[in-house]
Amino acid sequence: MSFGGPGFVLAIIGMSFLAWIVTTAIRARHGYPLEGEFGGLHHRQGDETKALAAENEQLRATVERLEDRLKVLERIATDPTKRLADEIDQLRD
Repeated sequence: MSFGGPGFVLAIIGMSFLAWIVTTAIRARHGYPLEGEFGGLHHRQGDETKALAAENEQLRATVERLEDRLKVLERIATDPTKRLADEIDQLRD
């Protein structure tokens, strides 16, 4: 068997091409992007990316509001009883 002939080189090229086709098919089946597979980065924002960014911003705002409420609750829990009663009475007036 000769390893240096043109048939061997064509066999290697054919196997590489077949492996590339199989890999691409598997990526497509599982939803991986087919563009930029060789290290290229594509920064296109699709509808899904924009929706996730909007949801992320909404969740950040929610967390911020909850942190503010938690600070108030911590202050209520750690303040002396007399001071808390005075503040409640001031709110009633």
